[in-house]
Amino acid sequence: MTTQGERTPTPGEGQDGRAGLRTGGGAEDTPAAGSAGTARGRGPRLTPRRAVGWVVVAVVVVAGGWVITRPTPGDYIPGLGPSKADSARTPPVVGAAPPTTDPEALNAGNLFPAQRPVEVAGYKARRGGIRQGEKCDEVLQDRTQELLKDSGCQAYLIVSFTGVDHPVCSSVTLLRFADQAAAARAADTLRGKPGAVAFILADTNFAPAPSAGSAKPGSEARVEAVGHYVTVTSSRPGDARPADTASSNPAPSTPTPTASGGEPNLDEATRALSYAAGQPFVWM
Repeated sequence: MTTQGERTPTPGEGQDGRAGLRTGGGAEDTPAAGSAGTARGRGPRLTPRRAVGWVVVAVVVVAGGWVITRPTPGDYIPGLGPSKADSARTPPVVGAAPPTTDPEALNAGNLFPAQRPVEVAGYKARRGGIRQGEKCDEVLQDRTQELLKDSGCQAYLIVSFTGVDHPVCSSVTLLRFADQAAAARAADTLRGKPGAVAFILADTNFAPAPSAGSAKPGSEARVEAVGHYVTVTSSRPGDARPADTASSNPAPSTPTPTASGGEPNLDEATRALSYAAGQPFVWM
């Protein structure tokens, strides 16, 4: 029985009319739940074993970075793979390389990378040995002629090439002069002396000179003045013998076709490589 203004307490309310705590939901359980949540928020504890593991990982990462940033001598891409296994296939070089800071330097690595074949008008050739230096008379077959003496020649580069699809060897000589007038005079001089420039082989040795008056079509050197540079390009059969010597041998009854389906085209190789040699100097 209640008096007027009072109401009967509903289940779950105490004497003062406030809701009581449900079973299992008392104050005793609340801190425990909070502690568990806090533990989950902190994550796993850092044990001595975990600390040692992180130290090992850090050491491995640092060591790996040191290996990448410290290139092995001879790597094509510094630090990203040793090239010692390919050293036997690296084209030989004779002479000191010009400084890479010189934008007009005759640098074979920049002009004709060894790993990338030259391809012009369908003709492909791969670079072989090179010779380079500043004494331009070294490019002559007969140095006693002194054709380049007082010519203003500053440096030279000779590069050998081998046809990828044709059994053809080619020799490309590049000469740098002080100005265009000097280059033009030197080109005229070399055109008047066929065979004056030596033919380089893949092993950097010079091939024997062809006999006088024996030049065949396609085997004559192509001399071009491009800016203040001169390029001299010539080609020979795949065994690098002079064209007249190779043609004097009796032909086999069944000629062996080349990849192109015919005999080696010396003129095609000479024209293609002459263009490739002069192209970098057109605007210089």
